Amino acid sequence: MSRIWSMMDIGKRSMMNSQTALQTVSHNIANKSTDGYSRQRVEQQTNVPTGMGKLRIGNGARAVKVTRTNNPYLEKQIQKESVNLGGAKTRAEVLSRVEQVYNEQINKGLNKHMGEFFNSFRELSSNPESLAARTLVKETGDFLARDFKRVNKQLKEIQVDVDFQIASHIQEINEITKEIAELNEKVQIVELNDIPANDERDRREVLLKKLGELVNIRYTEGDNGMVNITAGSTAVLVSGHSSRELAAIPTVEANGKREGNFEVFYKISDSSTPVNITKQLTDGKLGGLIESRDSTINNLIDRIDLMAHSLITEVNKAHVFGFDRYNKPAQEFFKSVELRDASEKIDLNDNIKLDVGLIASAGLPNAPGDNRIANILADIQYKQVMDEGDATLDQFYNSIVGEVGVVTARANSELKAQDDLVAQLKNIRESISGVSLDEETAKMIEFQKSFDASARMIRTADEMMDTVLNLKRV
Repeated sequence: MSRIWSMMDIGKRSMMNSQTALQTVSHNIANKSTDGYSRQRVEQQTNVPTGMGKLRIGNGARAVKVTRTNNPYLEKQIQKESVNLGGAKTRAEVLSRVEQVYNEQINKGLNKHMGEFFNSFRELSSNPESLAARTLVKETGDFLARDFKRVNKQLKEIQVDVDFQIASHIQEINEITKEIAELNEKVQIVELNDIPANDERDRREVLLKKLGELVNIRYTEGDNGMVNITAGSTAVLVSGHSSRELAAIPTVEANGKREGNFEVFYKISDSSTPVNITKQLTDGKLGGLIESRDSTINNLIDRIDLMAHSLITEVNKAHVFGFDRYNKPAQEFFKSVELRDASEKIDLNDNIKLDVGLIASAGLPNAPGDNRIANILADIQYKQVMDEGDATLDQFYNSIVGEVGVVTARANSELKAQDDLVAQLKNIRESISGVSLDEETAKMIEFQKSFDASARMIRTADEMMDTVLNLKRV
């Protein structure tokens, strides 16, 4: 009798095991498309047998735990490469926008405006007394100044947009670290009872990858299952159940950063002084944005300022040696400006804007037909005034355009290579941890048949019990 009851107990336990396994299969199928989900399996082991004399009678199987199929080393490698991918993606996006500023095929760029400006002086040299030729000089000079301002404005607008992206990413980082701290607590509570926190760990790993794509981080997992995260080298973002926030704050000009651009600050505690950690953020989307803003774009602004300042200096230097249409010593053609922000401040002399007769052509007063100054001004186009006398204005500008094109192409190439690498790692992860619908279907049929067999065994034991009970009645 006791053995019949044992058969029924084993059958009941086996049905429960199959039911648990089927529920886990359904959980896998439901999460087939969930980002970062790791396939789960019910681990079973033989139940403790019963000793009966020289026999040890088995008591079926029992479900021990639900485990996930996961390679922690691969997850860490994906997280590490995601940092590089975030930086490469941001640099490529910013440089693609910068490239459009210098796109001579779309814009009538500086190159063409400079050519027209110096050609107008050649036209003036052919007709030194012509007001129409002087008007052309004024108009082409004004268009050239406006295009310098366009380049400066568009580059600075990109920097402003970069600042807004930095602020947005900082907010996203703070939200992620807060959720990771909450997941740390959940993992610890669940695993205190020696139960794997599968879904919580999957979610936490997804967040770690997202965080790594945003900023270069280092993280470690303690014996208690909680992770501690550090951004850069000193900013502890997550420690156990607590998280600390970053802040994006506009600051004064310093260390290659222009006035008003955002820098990233970290507070060790609520009462401590914020620490500037901008220099520590060297990769991820934040690192790529900061590098593009402070290094790439600032360098381009400085070079366009140098070009505008050299143009102003050379043209004014030649122009003031001439005489205007009224036989008076000529004034400066452009307003004098300092090197800093020269491309933003470049403008024609207000008097020349009002009266084109003030534009010089002659080298001497009362010399009709004298075009020496006009020729000197036209020849500035071919004068090596840039790179310490090694390049003309055209060559200097073309080198900027060429460099932007090369750097952008290299950034796009690096992005593609990094994107392919991360995609390959994710494919490997999917082959290990991902859910296969074919495999889950096979498992579902297997556990369904096991459930049916267990139910049949209970029915058989029940019939045996009826037979034994009916023996007495007979």
